[in-house]
Amino acid sequence: MVTDHARLSRLDLNLLVALDALLTERSVTRAAERLHLTQPALSSSLARLRAHFGDQILARRGNTYELTPFALRLTEHTTAALESARRVFESQAAWSPAESTREFSIYGSDYAFVTLGTIVSRLAAERAPGVRFRFSLHTPTIVEDAANRLRAADGMVLPHGHVSDLPFQDLWRDEWVALVSQTNDTVGEVLTMDDLARLPWVMTYQSRSAFTSAERQVQQLGIETRIEVVVESFLSVGHFLSDTHRVGLVQASLAPHLLGTAGLREVGLPFAPTHLVNALWWHPSHTRDPEHAWMRELFRDAGELVRAGIDAR
Repeated sequence: MVTDHARLSRLDLNLLVALDALLTERSVTRAAERLHLTQPALSSSLARLRAHFGDQILARRGNTYELTPFALRLTEHTTAALESARRVFESQAAWSPAESTREFSIYGSDYAFVTLGTIVSRLAAERAPGVRFRFSLHTPTIVEDAANRLRAADGMVLPHGHVSDLPFQDLWRDEWVALVSQTNDTVGEVLTMDDLARLPWVMTYQSRSAFTSAERQVQQLGIETRIEVVVESFLSVGHFLSDTHRVGLVQASLAPHLLGTAGLREVGLPFAPTHLVNALWWHPSHTRDPEHAWMRELFRDAGELVRAGIDAR
């Protein structure tokens, strides 16, 4: 009986590189150019891949090639597998932050990147000038599949309540504040419950898996909100409030970034909003990685600075 290990031992890691190029370029010629190989060499790799999978991978359609349905399913897995392999072979027994050129990849929202990510990048530049960060916006699909997505990424900055059963490190505790336009004279310094039901809203995210605790709390209070705009960005909320009668909720640490640019003012809420605790989440396979541990320390220090900024408001 052929075991999984035996099958893997017959494979060449270069085939994974070739497969990724073929799936990305959807052309033997372009994939060969990308990898700086001759076309016959890459055609040989494609033949081996076809024999291994029992699938054409690339199928001719007229004068062009298209990925087969099976190849389309492989696309996402191949990218993750190649990234994981890269991490394995880039790991070093003795790692020095000051000499490292590693790139850390982090998922999060624009809120997380503007408040925390900017501080992380600044601290990294001071402590390890060669280290880079790649900040990528998450989506509901990525959040729902966090356990798998974080195999090929270093972490995800996300409040508690969306992800579970993964290692995490709490970063900072934030609170919700309400914003309205400076030209909105229909409300005073504090919103009333009637205001919340009467005024139109700008909501951030609105789906089964994408929501904010404050918006959910408003609904739980029995308030039927009149939603005029839904945006998948916290930074853009202010632009949809400016010169309108709308109301929006944003995080206290983000509010200063909006108040000075969109002609807004902060008003009180008629209820005590639930706090949110932002955390860095990662896959268990990264826990013992000394480079990852250094990165987590960086995020911890950045979280403390964000917290200090909130306390100083």
